[in-house]
Amino acid sequence: MPEQSRPNESPTDRKTFLRHAAAASAGLTGAAVLPQMAAAHGRARRVGGTTRGDVEILVAAEIAEALAVTTYTNIISSAPFFAGLAADDQGYLKAARQEEMSHYLLEQSLTKKPSPFTTFYYPKRMFDDAQTSLNTLVTLEDAFIAAYLVGVRRFSTPDLRVSAARIMGIESDHRTLARVLGPSVLPSDGGPIEKITGIQGKPESVDPPNNNGYERTLRWTKIGQAVDALLPFVDKRKAGKAGFDTRRPYRFKPFTPTLPEPLGEFHSLLG
Repeated sequence: MPEQSRPNESPTDRKTFLRHAAAASAGLTGAAVLPQMAAAHGRARRVGGTTRGDVEILVAAEIAEALAVTTYTNIISSAPFFAGLAADDQGYLKAARQEEMSHYLLEQSLTKKPSPFTTFYYPKRMFDDAQTSLNTLVTLEDAFIAAYLVGVRRFSTPDLRVSAARIMGIESDHRTLARVLGPSVLPSDGGPIEKITGIQGKPESVDPPNNNGYERTLRWTKIGQAVDALLPFVDKRKAGKAGFDTRRPYRFKPFTPTLPEPLGEFHSLLG
């Protein structure tokens, strides 16, 4: 269920967003791997020489993953169309939620701080309407893919660049699987959905669901471009300007994830 936003919310812009990243750098003494997973595999390692630019990307990614977890959580818990999906389709969404939480915890282990934004806003009818939910989900996954590709381009170390690529590949899976769901939506929930509109604003056929020959960079080359795309989801004023429902804020609720397959778990920044 949505929760009320905090009374001290203030307008957010890109500079404010990135200032949170700069502040996080004060606690970044090296990029330690996620403690729980590193302990399980005995391969903990630190990466030195992390730059302020690295921190800005990591904090932006951390916020994006908190948003992703919140999105999947509320689709599963409150979207009417979820109950009508086949068990394997429900499984896609449940696994994605676990994976996004794992990404968040990895990034938190690098910044040493939680996400500075934990209240999120969505378009009107989000979670109530299947088309809106899938459009928004694909829009977010499009943004996450492009943002992690900025990390591949901009991170200062090979370990961070490879880690960004590894996460980006999972976000690509999530985009495709979200598009798989469209035709499975029941008529009583507005289905079947044959076209889904992502971040580029163009309705695209879900046949085939894997419709990219190459991942879309959206021509983003700096993390500020990803920040601009996320601002309506994190700031009430920007949400209102975008036509989002500002009366229904949703809070990020972290948890301990269980990944679907041990062979696909995070082992270390080395891979």
